Amino acid sequence: QVQVVESGGGLVQVGGSLRLSCVVSGSIRRINTMGWYRQAPGKQRELVATVTSGGTTNYANAFLGRFTISRDNAKNTVYLQMIGLKPEDTAVYYCNADLAPWFSSNYNTFWGQGTQVTVSS
Repeated sequence: QVQVVESGGGLVQVGGSLRLSCVVSGSIRRINTMGWYRQAPGKQRELVATVTSGGTTNYANAFLGRFTISRDNAKNTVYLQMIGLKPEDTAVYYCNADLAPWFSSNYNTFWGQGTQVTVSS
């Protein structure tokens, strides 16, 4: 019922920028924290950033200064603006949302399928 769908990935050259979007849809009571994670080839999934429903952001140290997370509560959408992209940023970027569906007051974590970001040298 709940869907989490990322978009905006693609192929970009070194130094370029991308803006990823993630839309949460379905019968939802409330969305709390939303976040972005990534998994590069041969590496474990890592946290990029999160943002609460109140707008409080949290970044993994490695991404401070280049990546910016934001959200539009009216659209149930979270964004990740990435600038100065490097080859090592190549990864599948995943969105998640901690939310309570309409049938429950309990929060669960929902994940998207990921969107591929490839940065060429």
